[in-house]
Amino acid sequence: MLSTLFRATGSFIILLLLTGTSLAMDGNELLRQVDARMQPQSYEMYRKLINIEPDGKKKEFVLYTVKTGQDKMVALLISPASEKGRATLRLGDNMWLYIPNIGKPLRITSLQSVIGGIFNNSDILRLDYHVEYNVEAFTEQETTYQLDLKAKSPSVAYDRLKMEVDKKTLLPTNIDCYAVSGMLIKGLHYSKTQDFGDGLVRPSVLETDSPLHKGYRSLMLFAKLKKKEFADEVFSLNYLPKINELR
Repeated sequence: MLSTLFRATGSFIILLLLTGTSLAMDGNELLRQVDARMQPQSYEMYRKLINIEPDGKKKEFVLYTVKTGQDKMVALLISPASEKGRATLRLGDNMWLYIPNIGKPLRITSLQSVIGGIFNNSDILRLDYHVEYNVEAFTEQETTYQLDLKAKSPSVAYDRLKMEVDKKTLLPTNIDCYAVSGMLIKGLHYSKTQDFGDGLVRPSVLETDSPLHKGYRSLMLFAKLKKKEFADEVFSLNYLPKINELR
């Protein structure tokens, strides 16, 4: 006899369809819950990005970032001094780089990087995962969920992701990023869960490495991540020279 049972786990709902031992779950709803735990819909934050070379040499950048809705984001470089004032804008799949004293913002792509290192522009201006990906399959392990994600559009930086999610916290721990060819491009590793206040508890460190850049690593350290609302005009080409005024 077929019976349906809904059970709340955290703030998401698992749909159990019991026919003997069968189990069904909405993977895309799970991914949306992962996103909700990682960041508010509208927020500001500071990040330090560190590029580390095989010989141990480091280069550091500090960015102030604001985001609203599902597809609008701006990141402003505030150090080092040589890069101060540069800003990147993302509107959906479109990205621009503003450089002080250069007239028109330049179009950039998701696979380029305004800071060098392994993090590309898509990593720096990352949208919620469920905005760019669908869950094609997932499996349940003892302590984790394993999600297989497929890009909704060919413009997305990575064609497929394999995401490991902690079952208890619904936070991502490791993500493998693949090209259309199936080649592994990079790994993303989240760690050091921190309470940012206002109910936001999430990883404060993201590290990446790549088989294409052996010996190189990049770190992204998150700080002062908090909810904040912004006017739509903030996310426009004309506003890029004034982003620093929001701090």
